[in-house]
Amino acid sequence: MVFTLAQVVKSETNLEVEGMYVTTEDIILDILLPIIDKRVIKEYGQDAPISWHWNRIVGMTYNDNHSYDVAVRIEIPSKNLDDVKVDLVKVRISPSCDSDSINKQKCNHGFEIEILDYKHLSP
Repeated sequence: MVFTLAQVVKSETNLEVEGMYVTTEDIILDILLPIIDKRVIKEYGQDAPISWHWNRIVGMTYNDNHSYDVAVRIEIPSKNLDDVKVDLVKVRISPSCDSDSINKQKCNHGFEIEILDYKHLSP
């Protein structure tokens, strides 16, 4: 006689990452990613295999209407290493003015993100 024991184990996925370190730039990148993606496609064409890389924030300004202008340097890689493009994207982040502690005369917008300027820094 042979006895075989079977064991059933329930497996769960834990999506919580403990101790993950993120920076302010990581948070801003997550917020700006979709709008910059769309603009890069507009600048370089829909069919081109474009994947841009976040380089760094080069400037940030607070506006009196409760918005922020953020200038970001990005890189557009190429198969030819000598042909990497560097662009500067200026974006306005306007948080919602839906708070009683915010001056409603100067701040009257909902949450929105818009590209103010897009410059090609490299030839």
